[in-house]
Parts: sequence; structure tokens; C-alpha cells
Amino acid sequence: MFVKSRKLLFMLMVFFLVKDSSAQKIMNVADGWARNSVNTVVFRKNAITSFKGIQFVSFYDEESNVVIAKRKWKSTNWQIQKTSFKGNATDAHRSISIAVDGDGYLHLSWDHHNTRLRYARSLQPFGLDFGQEMPMTGVLESNVSYPEFYTLKDGNLLFFYRDGGSGNGSLVINKYNKQTKEWTQVQKNLVDGEGKRNAYWQAFVDTKGTVHISWVWRESPDVASNHDMCYARSTDGGLHWEKSTGEKYVLPLNVRTAEYALHIPKNSELINQTSMVIDKKGVPFIATYWRDENEMVPQYRLIYKKREGLDYAKSII
Repeated sequence: MFVKSRKLLFMLMVFFLVKDSSAQKIMNVADGWARNSVNTVVFRKNAITSFKGIQFVSFYDEESNVVIAKRKWKSTNWQIQKTSFKGNATDAHRSISIAVDGDGYLHLSWDHHNTRLRYARSLQPFGLDFGQEMPMTGVLESNVSYPEFYTLKDGNLLFFYRDGGSGNGSLVINKYNKQTKEWTQVQKNLVDGEGKRNAYWQAFVDTKGTVHISWVWRESPDVASNHDMCYARSTDGGLHWEKSTGEKYVLPLNVRTAEYALHIPKNSELINQTSMVIDKKGVPFIATYWRDENEMVPQYRLIYKKREGLDYAKSII
């Protein structure tokens, strides 16, 4: 929700499944920042999360404070905690991401756009009080953008981010072990820009625990240099990667070795990150938009793997 005033009434869309139908309910949580889209950008992973009947949300308030709130499912009462952390909310890149590990600890990352890592963890399971900012691995943590948490089936976490800048960066993946409460670096350069380009990705963990990523390439800071859609997946928590055919990748992935789901030329108004989902059979569906050569405006598209073959297809949404 975007308004012109200095305040945003932060509203959470909650979906309840009921017998033979579905319903949605809008809940007012608190006032939040509304001078740009930092609280609503698509590449947040995630600003809302749930675990064992408790739902958490995160947002910046009107003074750029990081705020965390929680409620029990079916309850309309929110417990709200303004943390000691602040971010540069005037930059819409600097969104907040949260995740809950298998022991109930809340993990928080915020305020990134080619900046140092900012990360903290709750002091208690399901708690809203956080410890001090801390490093994860201490490696490649000075130039971070687009932080994303993903929860694995075993309750451990993955943390994706870009190391480097627009048109010149690499995809880094850290893994959190809930037993040791420590992070290790699984990939320091999974998708390699080779000093010439970077990947803008979206990711998804399916019901089997397979990690999927798809991405576009950008050749320079100019968004017009975005091109193509690529794909990879991992069945072991991000350590080894393969194509949709099962062919094993030699890492790091680069512009020559990546599987191309669809070739999309430069100057097509291809967007950076959007969304991806995997169905029960492991078939990827990638939502994005671009403009074909004979079109005047970009169209929303769905790129998906054909069930009957190895080719990809596209359709207009």
C-alpha cells in the first residue's frame, strides 16, 4: 500500500482456509514508513513468516526504526516491538527480511544496498528482543545487497545475497545450523559475474527440500542491459547444483554454462527480480515481465517448464 502522506497504516493480508471456500481479512498492525516502497518491494524474502502457530511481520516505522510484530493464528491482537535498529528507509532497496529457524529463533537482516552486512538474532525462541548486530561468517560481508532467508525442511536456514554492485557482482549463500547456532558459507560465488555482469535472481524451496533459482543477467548498472532467464536447482541444501535435466553443473555458474530457460534480448525492459514457484512435480514457474520487439509496452509473462518435454514455454499473464 502506497500513499502520499508521511505515514502508512501497515496492513497485513491474512488468508484463512475454511471448508468449501476461502476468505481474506485485512488487519491493521501499526503505522509504518510510506514515503517510498521499501516496505512493499517484491524482492523481500520475507517480511512475513509463520512457525508453529505464531506469525511475525517486519517493517520500518515513520522514523526508519525496524519494527517486529507477532500474533497467534486467528488472533487479532499483535505484540509490537520497536527494535534498537534503524535503516536508511529512503532507499527502497533496503528492505527487511526475516525467518524463523527450526528452534523458533527469529533471524533479521535489513538496510542493505552495497553496504556492510546487518544481521541479528532473537535472544529467545519466538521472542521479539534481539541481541547485538553480528557477522555471519565474517567473509564477503562488506558489500551486501538483496538479503534473502529461506527455511529448509530440517529447520536450518539459507541466506542469499549479492556480493558486489549492479553489473558486477556474485551470488553468495550462507547456511545456518540450528544445533550449533553458527553460519557457514556454502557458496562464495555461485553465480559468477566474472567482473563483467551480475545476476538478479529469485529462489524457492519446494516441498521436497530442493532449492531452485532462476535469474536474469545484467551487463552494467543500466537496467536496459538485462537479458535472458536462467535456471539451476540443488537437492543438498545449496552445495551442489544441476540443470532441470539433472545434468550436474561445474561451479561457479556463468553466462556460458548456465541453462537458459528463455533467451530474452537486451533492451527488452526485462525486470530484475520477480517471483518463482515450484509445483508438486518439481516444475518451475517463473513470473516476470518484458517487452517483445513488436510490442509498445512490457507484458507480464509466465515462463514454465513443459511437463511433456525438456523445453520451456512462455505465456502472457
